[in-house]
Amino acid sequence: MKTFLLAKKQSNSHADWRLDVPPSMALKSIFIFISALAFNAAPAVYAGERESLEQLRNTTTNLVNLLVQEGVLSKNKADDLLKQAKQDAAKAKEKDALENTADAQKADPINAAIDEKMVRVQYVPEIVKQEMKEDIKKDVMATLNYKAGSRLGIPDWIDRLTWEGDVRLRYQNDRFPVGNPDPDNFNLANGHGDKVSPSGFGLNNTTDDRNRMRLRARLGVKAQVNDWMSAGVRLTTGNSNDPISPNQTQEAASAKYSLGLDRAFVKADIKPWVSVVGGRFENPWFSTDLLWDPDLAFDGAAAKFSPNINDSWSAFATVGAFPLDEIEGSNLNKADSKWMYGSQAGIKWTSPNKSTAKLGIALYDFKNVEGIPNPTGLESYNATVPAFRTKGNSYFDINQQNNSSTAAKYSLASKFRDLNITGEIDLASFDPIHIILTGDYVRNLGFDSHEIAKRTGLTGNFMPKKQVNAYQMKLAVGMPAINQQKDWQAFVAYKRIEADSMLDSYTDSDFYLGGTNAKGWVLGASYGLDKNTWLSARWFSADEISPRGASTFGTALSPLSVDVLMLDLNAKF
Repeated sequence: MKTFLLAKKQSNSHADWRLDVPPSMALKSIFIFISALAFNAAPAVYAGERESLEQLRNTTTNLVNLLVQEGVLSKNKADDLLKQAKQDAAKAKEKDALENTADAQKADPINAAIDEKMVRVQYVPEIVKQEMKEDIKKDVMATLNYKAGSRLGIPDWIDRLTWEGDVRLRYQNDRFPVGNPDPDNFNLANGHGDKVSPSGFGLNNTTDDRNRMRLRARLGVKAQVNDWMSAGVRLTTGNSNDPISPNQTQEAASAKYSLGLDRAFVKADIKPWVSVVGGRFENPWFSTDLLWDPDLAFDGAAAKFSPNINDSWSAFATVGAFPLDEIEGSNLNKADSKWMYGSQAGIKWTSPNKSTAKLGIALYDFKNVEGIPNPTGLESYNATVPAFRTKGNSYFDINQQNNSSTAAKYSLASKFRDLNITGEIDLASFDPIHIILTGDYVRNLGFDSHEIAKRTGLTGNFMPKKQVNAYQMKLAVGMPAINQQKDWQAFVAYKRIEADSMLDSYTDSDFYLGGTNAKGWVLGASYGLDKNTWLSARWFSADEISPRGASTFGTALSPLSVDVLMLDLNAKF
């Protein structure tokens, strides 16, 4: 017979308890111990002993589970041990019942349970059980790399950080059909000057097809500062002078990719339905890619309100102020800083089957974006020239009237005050497959032919035509978002964007390769390869609505046509 007892090890300040058994025998002892616990309700055991045995049974069961988790003991072996313990306990109870001795209080259920094993487990003091519990907890947390703040010496702010990012690999084929105007004629007719304008904008190519491998990489972190305030930053690839495209063309000639901050914000959730954000942040509007490029970041501040009316109806409203180009004024520089003030209100209906209908009406008022002619011999309003532009808007030379010998500088002919109506119907009757119909309409209320003529001096054929409307219709079928393997979506859209319906600086950089004065179709499909990984293909076919100017031979220019194929591999984390 072998008996294993708890040994007490003395030290100067305290006593440590340990179970002095080899590992192989520890498993066997646990098995026998569970057999003994099956008798904790027997009449021969005092109430205090039953309580201790109940505690030991729970502790031992947890130890067995821990040994399984650590790989010391297989799950099957553990189940066999527990099953055998119950069988031995049942046999011992049956034997004790048959004997039916008169002195039941003196019966020894522990020895009856262990029978031939003859292993005795001594009473474990409370302090030892607490030490064992804490040691086990620390071992489990360390194994799982559990973040428990100061308990493991890890600062609590780590748990308040959320990381996000994505990488997109793209093959892009830009196609220019035969008959397109050459770059010189197109640039001159569209207010870029001869070839590329001094500000760096204009087209270098309108006739030769182009193939590119492109990449977009983004990495961001959000921090929960406290219960009601959060902050975030995000890095992205792309040209720092281009606000609408984070794409990086791949080539060995680029020794390093450029990185910049496209998110840096602080957000306050004042109430569950009221939030305020400031800095550089994502698009705060309910909108499509008709008016705003999907990658465009907004600088400034915005407040959002989203109260629920009842289970089916909710409302939303957003207001904000956004600096576009901060200009330091002086006696020599009389141009004013450029701003955009926006407001939007809308309503949303949700059906019992989660189908939704949403409508939003917005007004975007752009201040000081129009050009002002320079006085004779001065360049006081050079800063009215856009800091960034693509193509399509009506421009005029601010030096043409009073500084004919000075290099041409082109600025916007019209003011912009855009009314935007956006609607979306999401039918979830066939969930997870949805049918989503989206419509978007924009009208520039700031276009005034008389005001343009008075301010710019343009007349006759040089006066821009009133082309101030834009709209888009889109039908999508499939999953609303591609997140899992075999998720899919296909869509078709038609766009028409008249020349001065919106600023060409912020429109979708993929359709028509950016800009206004274009119409055409977009076809696309996406398919999930695995969780957070998907392929997408899109085809853009766009044509110029109203060609401007004439060639060097005096003939009218043909419409500029641009077809674009994009194949993307997306991975997010």
